[in-house]
Amino acid sequence: MLQTAADWRPAASLDALKLRADLLARIRNYFSTQGVLEVDTPVLSSAGATDPAIRSFTTTYHGPAPVPGRGSDAKLYLHTSPEFPMKRLLAAGSGSIYQVCKVFRDGESGSSHNPEFTLLEWYRNGFDHFDLMDDVEKLLREVLDGILPVEPVDHWTYRELFLEVTGLDPFMAPVTDMQAVLRKHGLRDPVGLSADDRDAWLDMLMTHVIEPRLGHGLVFVRDYPASQAALARLHSGQPAVAARFEVYLEGIELANGYHELTDATEQQQRFAKDNARRIEQGAEPVSMDLHLLAAMQSGLPDCAGVALGIDRLLMAAGRAETIDAMIAFPLTNA
Repeated sequence: MLQTAADWRPAASLDALKLRADLLARIRNYFSTQGVLEVDTPVLSSAGATDPAIRSFTTTYHGPAPVPGRGSDAKLYLHTSPEFPMKRLLAAGSGSIYQVCKVFRDGESGSSHNPEFTLLEWYRNGFDHFDLMDDVEKLLREVLDGILPVEPVDHWTYRELFLEVTGLDPFMAPVTDMQAVLRKHGLRDPVGLSADDRDAWLDMLMTHVIEPRLGHGLVFVRDYPASQAALARLHSGQPAVAARFEVYLEGIELANGYHELTDATEQQQRFAKDNARRIEQGAEPVSMDLHLLAAMQSGLPDCAGVALGIDRLLMAAGRAETIDAMIAFPLTNA
């Protein structure tokens, strides 16, 4: 007797699939008119994202050694972003580039998460993060023209937004005050979250208290704490802040961008700190990308880059309640 799955049909409607095709065509047209080159980079890599908040899928390659000295059974990572190889292209003189690709993150599934999703990532030579925020707004206006109004547009610093919504200064408030705000909003302290991990508590406030109150339109948040710089450069000040921004559309977290760090030594130090935190949390360290560090050492041009979730863009454009409604075969029926 033939065995079949309960439901073989796609989760997304035909209208949703047509909307995806339309938006992707508009995105490519935007970058074509801007003179930005479309590129393609590998999904598999011998190095992964060291960020402790990101969990990568891994697999094992059986065969001739893909990297000299690695042996015939090599651990490979499914990329969580095409950032590292794209920066190698930038260092090799590609000029401004973009890519649309599938990326993978373990442990992420929910109304706005799927472990496999479509990402648009692009880099602009000679841009800082302010220039790139303008670029993001321009792209969204063109891509969503006649589909979704991109209004209003608000800009906040990280500190201003926290003070406005929670009354707390995120650079000064003790964790006990953050816990009090979470309880005031009916949220329990997460099990296993260390009282010493300020960034984790700030993330809790951002995702559970602030983001639900961002409202309609397009919102940019910039100047994150230096401890949340990731691959962004730092701006000196009291306190120092990361040249990083995030983008929200119709209350949906959509994109994350940086004025990119170009110092290879500092980047290696950040990778090492990430892995130290992973070990503290009981997780395995991740192989740092030596190719990226070598490319940065040879000379990564001054640039800004941003990663934008296509499926979440479709959620906003299609006014969908869940990401599954905009993906043909999400994890629920993959």
